[in-house]
Amino acid sequence: MKLYFSPGACSLSPHIVLREAGYKFDAEQVDLGAKKTKSGGDFTKINVKGYVPVLQLDNGENLTEGVAIVSYLADQKPESNLLPKNGTFERYRAQEWLTFVSSEIHKTFSPLFNPNTPDAYKQMALDKLGQRFDYLNKHLDGKQYLMGSQFTAADAYLFTVASWAPHLKVDLAKWPAVKAYVDRIAARPAVQAALKAEGLLQ
Repeated sequence: MKLYFSPGACSLSPHIVLREAGYKFDAEQVDLGAKKTKSGGDFTKINVKGYVPVLQLDNGENLTEGVAIVSYLADQKPESNLLPKNGTFERYRAQEWLTFVSSEIHKTFSPLFNPNTPDAYKQMALDKLGQRFDYLNKHLDGKQYLMGSQFTAADAYLFTVASWAPHLKVDLAKWPAVKAYVDRIAARPAVQAALKAEGLLQ
C-alpha cells in the first residue's frame, strides 16, 4: 500500500498509525499547491478532492479521509489495539474522540492557515480552540492517552493537529496536561520515525 502525504499535514495521523501497526508501505509526498506528486503525477487523478491523506491499497482502491483510513488500518490489524473491537462500547467511545478531533480541533485550526481569513474570524477560531483545549486539559489530567492507558488512532490524530499549535502562535503551555500529552506522544518510536520520514525532525 501507499500513503500520499504532505509533511506535517493531517496525513501525519495515518502515517503514525501505519508505523504503530507495523505495516510495510510506501509513501509519496504531495505538493498540495501544485496538486502534483513528488514523482510528477497529477494528484487530482488520485484524489479528485485534491487533498491528503490518500491510502492506495494493493488492489488499486484509493481510500480518502483520515478517520476512515485510520479505522481501516486499525481493523486490518486488530492485534495492534489501535482501536477497540467493533461493536463494543469502547469502540464508539474511540469514534467519539475521532469525530471530536475532526470537527472541533482540526476544522477549527483550518482557517488559521488561510492568509485570506479575516482577523475577526481568526480570533473566533482561536477562542473556540481555547475552549476545546480547556476541555482536553481537564480530560487528560492524570491520563496517558485519550482512552486512558492505551494509545489509539485517536491519539495519533489529536497529536497531529495539536502539533500545529506552535506554528499558529497557540501556546500549549496554557494547557499543561495537553502539552505533556503532546510531548509524550512525540517521544514514541513510531511517531519519531514518521516525523523523520516527513522531514520534520533532523
